[in-house]
Order: sequence, then structure tokens, then C-alpha cells
Amino acid sequence: MTRRLWVGAVLTLPVFVLAMAHLIPGFGHQDWIGGETSRWVQFLFAAPVVGWAGWPFFQRGWRSVVTGHLNMFTLIAMGVGAAFLFSAVALFWPGFFPQTSPHGAGVPLYFEAAAVIVVLVLLGQVLELRARSRTGSALKALLNLAPPTARQVAPGGDHVVPLDQVKVGDWLRVVPGDRIPVDGVVVEGHSSVEESMITGEPLPVEKTVGDKVTGGTVNGTGSFVLRAERVGSDTLLGQIVKMVADAQRSRAPIQGLVDKVAGFFVPAVLGVSVLTFLLWMWLGPEPRLAHALVNAVAVLIIACPCALGLATPMSIMVGVGRGAQEGVLVKNAEALERLEKVTTLVVDKTGTLTEGRPKLVDLLPSDGFDPKEFLRLAASLEQNSEHPLAAAIVQGAKGQGITLDAVNDFRSVTAGGVAGTVGGRAVMVGKPDFMRREKVIGWETLEASAAKLQETGKTVMFVAIDGRPAGILAVEDPIKPTTPEAIRDLHALGLTLVMLTGDNRRTATAVTEKLGLDAVEAEVDPAGKVAHVRKLRADGKQVAMAGDGINDAPALSEAEVGIAMGTGTDVAMESAGITLVKGDLRGIARAIRLSRATMRNIRQNLFFAFLYNVLGIPVAAGMLYPAFGLLLSPIIAGAAMSLSSVSVISNALRLRWTRL
Repeated sequence: MTRRLWVGAVLTLPVFVLAMAHLIPGFGHQDWIGGETSRWVQFLFAAPVVGWAGWPFFQRGWRSVVTGHLNMFTLIAMGVGAAFLFSAVALFWPGFFPQTSPHGAGVPLYFEAAAVIVVLVLLGQVLELRARSRTGSALKALLNLAPPTARQVAPGGDHVVPLDQVKVGDWLRVVPGDRIPVDGVVVEGHSSVEESMITGEPLPVEKTVGDKVTGGTVNGTGSFVLRAERVGSDTLLGQIVKMVADAQRSRAPIQGLVDKVAGFFVPAVLGVSVLTFLLWMWLGPEPRLAHALVNAVAVLIIACPCALGLATPMSIMVGVGRGAQEGVLVKNAEALERLEKVTTLVVDKTGTLTEGRPKLVDLLPSDGFDPKEFLRLAASLEQNSEHPLAAAIVQGAKGQGITLDAVNDFRSVTAGGVAGTVGGRAVMVGKPDFMRREKVIGWETLEASAAKLQETGKTVMFVAIDGRPAGILAVEDPIKPTTPEAIRDLHALGLTLVMLTGDNRRTATAVTEKLGLDAVEAEVDPAGKVAHVRKLRADGKQVAMAGDGINDAPALSEAEVGIAMGTGTDVAMESAGITLVKGDLRGIARAIRLSRATMRNIRQNLFFAFLYNVLGIPVAAGMLYPAFGLLLSPIIAGAAMSLSSVSVISNALRLRWTRL
């Protein structure tokens, strides 16, 4: 397009100068200005501009007619084609037209109008394409995080291979300062890895054998070997890139309205153009045919809905790219549009409001139980569970140097607890209701102690050994340092904040009061979360749901907009319309500001585009001629049409500097 623009501009300049020379003082009376040589030079220079530089517009215009989906290229092709063909007929068969002209020099030619319009439309296209490439800078920056090569470990020694040749299962060496090439697991060595790309935390994270590492993150001073687990587009970085690219190509629901309007608009413009031609032929001054054709062409050109076609996609592309720079990944344009209207935000507690890395903080065994033996039995049982609270107990035991035993007859009850046999002793860990269902009684004293711990925001688990109460374990999941600020931001944006958690009611209430949330629903299982989101929507609330776990995925899908923490599970991210790469709740406030700014920008663009057409078409049709003697030249119409597109593009690009 750029090549067509430059070639077209160079060839159009002499055509424009020759056509306009009669208006330049000192040149207007030269014989060659209106002579045959000038007219033929204009034709010879304009023909390649229209036929080659403007060829893509004729292709698109023809395709729109064949498919029945009339669009801006229908009008461009008709306007330019009419101006050029009229001029060519006037040049080759001048006798076909009346021999009078507004300039008194034979039949008027509009080669310069056709050529200049092509160049102006090309300019608009090039500006649009450059704007698109600039909005793709977020994608390029993400893609550049992955190194182009990897060091593959082989029997004969390491050798460097292109990244696209790495396969799952390959062993790769990562040396100090390298970017990690793919997602994998450390199998040799240890190092510290800077994972700010994923977590937003600048402090390096220690990695040893068995730890997972993410492609695109930066290795510190150590060296290690990893086994590739996810490569290419399957890596976390690859999924992020795909999500951003898909979102930039997606269509917002508001675009459907624009398409419907355009479907009526183009035939209406064609009708106005025909009506303009007929009225000028009937009522206009001589030369009537020339005036009729020029004004009909001017209507086609000025009505070209380029700006209308650009209004929504440009804002969506720039907005999605801007979000990616801030760690807000938009899965599709529909999610971005819906987010603007959200009134209620439902949040999970663990991993969303809190760090998601609980720690064992209190150990209260009953009389007759040794604390270390009590913790050994509970931790041995919990090592078979995948729950984050179980991991906290296991880590707490290992931190005290306790060796864990094998478990027999292990069973897990969802939202209840776990049970099994450790060293011949029956062990259970879970909620009081779970214990009562298992016929373990006598918890009154321990429940009073548990209530005090829960009122400080701690999560309490009850332990039974050999069928009788053995004590309680208290785990605390620290609130993220950024959460209070994020909640203040969200309240300032007018949102109602509701916490849904499977945790105990006292613990949930303590966290709610500490953070100043508006409502809380505790002891809720995954199905209950879905039901609560559904109830909020039935009450007329526009609901967004933020979560990070597999158990949050159904509720994320049920909400108008699902927001997944990038530090959470792949299932949650797949179910959500928006993902926060850094897992930081402040990202939701950024996402809402981005949504509101993008939708405001789209409405501004549509207003400019419609206003321009509403005002421009009557002027082009000659409405001002009876009163003021003013006619709109096709060149001026083309310039105005291109400027309207430029204004829409410029307005959309303002989103790149929006403060989120």
C-alpha cells in the first residue's frame, strides 16, 4: 500500500498542477493550460494511478457488489470510476457532451479528482495499516520475550537449536542471564529466576530440581537443566500472545450495529447520488450533464463510510494492545464491551484477595497428644491432598524436620475433609460437619478455641485420631499487599464487591471487615458459586467474577465477564474473558478503566463519522448552490473523506496514552 501511495502521489502531482494551473496567477492565460497536450498528459499520468494504484479498491468494490455486502469500497470504486470514465469519454469523444464548461475551455475533465481521491484513500489506508502495526507492538514485545534459540543437551555435548525445533521431553540447559526458552521442570542444578513477566514481582524466585519454570522469564546467576513440558504456542507466553492476537481481531457487539447501519447507508447514498444527478439534469445550469455528473460523484465520494468502518475496530485494536502493556489480557472484544457496564464484582478469597500461599501458624493439640506426633500424623495424611491448605500443613511439618509416613485407605470428601490410615492409626482432617458425619463427637471445647482464631481471619482445620478429637490446626493466607488499594480503586469506580469463598463464615467475615467488602457468602462450594452469580444476575446486576482456581471456572463462565488471575490455573484462564497476567487485583480496576475509555472512544468515533456524513452529503449534492453558488469539487470531497478517517484513527490512537 505504501508503494502504491508513493507512486500514485508522484504521478498525481503533475495532473493536479495542470488541472489547477488556471487558478494560479500568471499561468491562467497560458495557451497550453487548457490545450490538448495538457489534457492528454493528465490522462496518461492519471491512468496508472487509477488503474494500478487504485486497483485494490476496485477489487474490493466489485467483491462487495457480487456478495451483496455493499461497503465503503463500493462508493470509492463507483466515485473514482465515474470521474475517470467521464473524463476519458470527454477526451476521446468530446462531441458526446455539450461544448460549454464552467471554465470556458470545452468539456471539463476530472482526471485530477480521480487521481487525488485514490491517493487520499491510499493515504488513509496506509495510516490505518501503520496504526494497526503500532497496536501490534504489544504482541511484538511479548514475542520478543522468548529467545530465538535454545541450548539442547545431547550425549556429544550441548548444541544450539532454533526454538521451533524444541520438542516436549527435550533437555535444555539455561546459563546465567539467559531467557528461559520454554515451559518446563528443572531436572539438574539450581538458580534464581526473575518472573516479573508473570507475577509482577521484581524479586527473583529460587528454583531447584522439581520446580516449574516458565518460558520468557529471566535466569539469574545459576545454571540448570530443564525438561521441556510445553513448547511453541502451548507455553504460557504462547497462550498470552494468541489471546491478545485473537482479541485484536474480534468484533465488539457494537460493531454489529455499525454493520446494520452501513447496510442501509450505502444503498441510501447510491439513491441520493442518482437523485442528485437527475435533479441537476432537470434543474441545473449548463453544462447540465457535467454539473450533474460532478455532483453525483462528489456525493459518492464524501459519503464513503471509511471513518464508519474504522470507528470500532481501530479503538478495539488500540485498547487491547494498551491493556496487554498493562498486564490486562482481553480474550475478545465482547468482554471488553461488557466490562464497561459491570456493577458488581464477585471475588474468590484464596489466591485472589490473598497470596494463595497459606502458612501453618497455630498448632493446638488436645490433652494427651504430643504436638510433634499430632502434626506428623496430620501432615502425613495431607500429603495426599492437592488442596492449598494441605500443602501449608505439609510444609509446616517439613519445616520442623518431621519425616512423613505413607498413607493407606486415603479418601477425600469435596468441601469436607480427608481421611486415611497412617502407621496403623485412623486419621481425619477437615471441617466440624465432616467430623460429625464420620461419627466423631466432643468438639465443643475445640470449637470455642477455633472461633477465636477464625475471628482474626485464620482458617481452622479439625483433626481426629483413632475416632476422637485430637486438636486443631490454624492456617493463615496473607492478604496481598496490593489488595486494600485495589478495593479502594474499585469502590471509587462505583462497584459493589462481593466475596464468595468455601472458607469458614467467621474467617470470611473477618477478612470482609478487614478489607471493607460490601458482602460475603462463606462455605460455598463450586456449584454454590455458580448459583450465587446466577442469582445476582437475576436481580438485575451486571456481574464480573474474579478467581484463580479450577473450582472458580464454572462461575467465571456464568458471569457476564470472567476475570482470571494469571497466577492461577489454565482452566480458570480458559473460562475467563479477561486475564490479569500479574494476578494483581488492581488489574481489575485497570481493566474497567480500559473498557470505559475504549467504549467512550468508539462512541466518539461513531459520532464523528455520522456527523461528517450527515453534514457532508447535502453539501456535496449542491444544497448550498442556489443560495451561495457553492459547489463541492470531488477533490475536496475526497480530501474531506480521508480527513474524517484520519481523525478517527488519531482519536483511536489516543488510547495508547490513556492512564489506567
